[in-house]
Amino acid sequence: MGLTDGIYTVLVTGANGQLGGELTRWQEPGVRIVGCDRKRLDVTDLRQCRDVLAEVRPDAIIHAAAYTAVDKAEAEPDEAYRVNAGGTRNLALASSELGIPMCYVSTDYVFDGTSCEPYNEYDNTNPKSIYGKSKRAGETLLQALNPKGFIVRTSWVYGAYGANFVKTMLRLGVEKAAVNVVHDQVGSPTYTYDLSRFLLELVRTEAYGIYHASNAGTCSWYEFAKAIYEEAGMNVQTSPCSTADFPRPAPRPAYSVMDRSAIRWNGLTDLRPWREALREYLKRTVAES
Repeated sequence: MGLTDGIYTVLVTGANGQLGGELTRWQEPGVRIVGCDRKRLDVTDLRQCRDVLAEVRPDAIIHAAAYTAVDKAEAEPDEAYRVNAGGTRNLALASSELGIPMCYVSTDYVFDGTSCEPYNEYDNTNPKSIYGKSKRAGETLLQALNPKGFIVRTSWVYGAYGANFVKTMLRLGVEKAAVNVVHDQVGSPTYTYDLSRFLLELVRTEAYGIYHASNAGTCSWYEFAKAIYEEAGMNVQTSPCSTADFPRPAPRPAYSVMDRSAIRWNGLTDLRPWREALREYLKRTVAES
């Protein structure tokens, strides 16, 4: 594997996605990132999974490719399961055959959102949406097929690459003087830069298991939107509304805050407060624009 030349090689699936885009541009001495988009590695093709892993021989895999169209999944469950469950099974099997550790990026949607306290890593899951169920199926398959497995559940992801809530709010703030944002869904935003740094630290350990990884602290979508405008210096009237005001095909967890206890147990670097991360993201966006 890559360590024979002193370089730690990490294969990243979903290279064109939000998280994959961040990871494939990562610069760190001693680390080589091999990004694979769907053209290079279709995870739903077991033979292709085996061939690419045999060619690259990575020291670890970060599986960020996923079917993420939450509402669309309700109408096409077969496709959601084909990618999120079947694709993860293929990669787990192929990586296990070569003894390669695999990190599967999962979601807060595996929980039903009825709790009033943060979910820990070993609380019972109870996904309500097809997306959440298909991602939970991927977790189960990795656990069954590769003993060197990491499962990392994250939430409310945003970053420099792809569409996300922060970009949407910034665009609406330019187009409109006022916006209404849901206040009865509470969770934790996650900046892809911070998540990437954590994942790359994690896969270089042997502390296999389930992890929750989001930026520290909690907020509602409404509070998140207000913070975006405050940090960006935009004068946009932001008003709270309820989930019922914006009905969607897929149910959302009302409360999806996750406790990051496994990070603490294993002495890993926790993610910083969400507002601090948001502030840096906005500065980075301005600097690169």
